[in-house]
Amino acid sequence: MARFRMYPDTQQEQQMLEHCASARYVWNLAVEQHSYWFKGRKAAPGFAEQCKQLTAARRDNDWLASGNADVQQQALKDFAKAKAAKFNSGFGEPTWRKKFTHEGFRVIGTDRVPEFHDDGTAKISPKTGKQVMNRSVVVQKLNRSWAQVKVPGCGWVRFRLSRAGLPQAKTFRVTFRNGQWHIAFAIVPEPIAAPGTGEVIGIDRGVKITAALSDGRNLNCPQFTTRERAQIRKHQRRAARAPKASPAKTAEYAKVAKLKAREADRRKDWCEKHSTMLARTYDLVRFEKLNIKNMTRSAKGTVEEPGKRVRQKAGLNRAILAQGWGLLRQRTEHKAPGRVEDVPAPYTSLRCSECGWIDKNSRKSQAEFVCSSCGFTCNADTNAATNVAAGQGASPGRPARAGGTATATRRSNAREPQPAWVGIPLI
Repeated sequence: MARFRMYPDTQQEQQMLEHCASARYVWNLAVEQHSYWFKGRKAAPGFAEQCKQLTAARRDNDWLASGNADVQQQALKDFAKAKAAKFNSGFGEPTWRKKFTHEGFRVIGTDRVPEFHDDGTAKISPKTGKQVMNRSVVVQKLNRSWAQVKVPGCGWVRFRLSRAGLPQAKTFRVTFRNGQWHIAFAIVPEPIAAPGTGEVIGIDRGVKITAALSDGRNLNCPQFTTRERAQIRKHQRRAARAPKASPAKTAEYAKVAKLKAREADRRKDWCEKHSTMLARTYDLVRFEKLNIKNMTRSAKGTVEEPGKRVRQKAGLNRAILAQGWGLLRQRTEHKAPGRVEDVPAPYTSLRCSECGWIDKNSRKSQAEFVCSSCGFTCNADTNAATNVAAGQGASPGRPARAGGTATATRRSNAREPQPAWVGIPLI
């Protein structure tokens, strides 16, 4: 998926907002249709039947007929894919789309271009005997920084060419959020080739340091500045004091959303650049395996059993999500398929990367690691990343895996006397 920032003029923006409204309306109609279905009743209409119903609805509804038929039909196709994903991949039921929240539409290519094999020969249809023609998006390059794409009803719309190469795709999606338009071309990117050096890197993810590498480097995702945090608090206070449903309240919340969108853009840019660096530099990238969804679950509990320290946990959740752990792992896997592994997280921060001894007392502080067995001293995050690079995520009682030494890994227990040999590595 190649994503770019769009810059439509006022008239084009108005037309694209109408496309968003009609696509959202058709999607919600499909959701409503399927909401009436229950077990034992006749099956809800599929994509082909809904397209026929859309044609009939366009004849009876002038507002719907004024919209683009391809945009509305693609909304039905998106719904059909979302419905299939529920059964095939375990996703939930498609839900309603809301104004100002789900603004977007998909467009299929209008230009028919010939298809060719990898060796340059033309693809011939076995049925007709003619060359295969495929639909393609019409894109033109203006200069090294700008290009334009043809959007139905809007003509040529400019977008910022922020990466090398002109995108060639069959479809694209236009989205609008927080005052910004983006276009995403449906392209399967070519994977980045491995450097062939055989080098393995381990990555330990945290809140203080976003990604600690086993070679000693630390990568930190950009966060809000002190000035930006103060601006967010200012606009939130103004919004809270403004009358309910007033334009002033909406304007203040829009300013908050714009600042938060800026942070999200920085995080995505950071993840893109560093995932590319990892894919180009190392043959194998190992991440500490973390269940981010469970780690950021709310602590509020239930009415019968309310949670404790809910506000503190909410702050920790925000700090974790602001680091972009999942996005960095996801984009690295996209760019280096088959070269990314997950190492179990237990005991990676308590194991000595030098001798393999596991002891919770070795972790002196958040940043300091001093092995209680061999005296090895290292930054705690770097030590954990080194264990991840070696694939050492075994629990006590199991020997260390590739790159480590088999050791006695029984943890000390202050309540029970320990034999004299506990704490001495077994060679």
